[in-house]
Amino acid sequence: MSNDLMLDVGQANELKLAFRRAGYSNDEIKKLCEGSTLADVRSVLLGQAEIKIVDHVIDCNADPVLPNGWKVEEHQKTGSFKWDPKHVPFYLSKSQKKDSYIRGKKLRKELAGMRMLNANVLDYLLKNPQLIPEEWKRDEQGRIRYIFFWGTIYRDSCGLCVRSLCCHVGQWNWDYSWLDRDWDGRSPAALRAS
Repeated sequence: MSNDLMLDVGQANELKLAFRRAGYSNDEIKKLCEGSTLADVRSVLLGQAEIKIVDHVIDCNADPVLPNGWKVEEHQKTGSFKWDPKHVPFYLSKSQKKDSYIRGKKLRKELAGMRMLNANVLDYLLKNPQLIPEEWKRDEQGRIRYIFFWGTIYRDSCGLCVRSLCCHVGQWNWDYSWLDRDWDGRSPAALRAS
């Protein structure tokens, strides 16, 4: 192997187009260039190694994380959930879609009987933020989106509440809202597709 490898303009353009087709971000390209990652990719190309796709399976039967001083009011245990964002539809009530509001208690009744994801999924995603789709950050109007996990309802010192996933200043975090408040179109419920 030659140590004086030089990419010509055509090869550099091929790489650029391949990265674009694969949906790479600039940060991901930078990570690919760090350490021995490219050497590992080369080992795959030479047939010396294999790539194994990791299945992210979330235990939705486990007890949820309890923020300080909170209690679990309701926790829907729904077994194992193999993470695939294509199987996580968002639900907005008609009121939320009309750029209006719905009271959380009324929305809870609307959601009854639906397959909602619980807070275990939220906490798993916070530990593995690379799994969260980029389009989850903002709604269709460009506003910060708060994705609520209604499968777990908590009680804090002010009443019943549901935790949400949101991205502020490029960082994924959790937030929450009380059921006696109004919920707007930025606040979809994360469901589990059948």
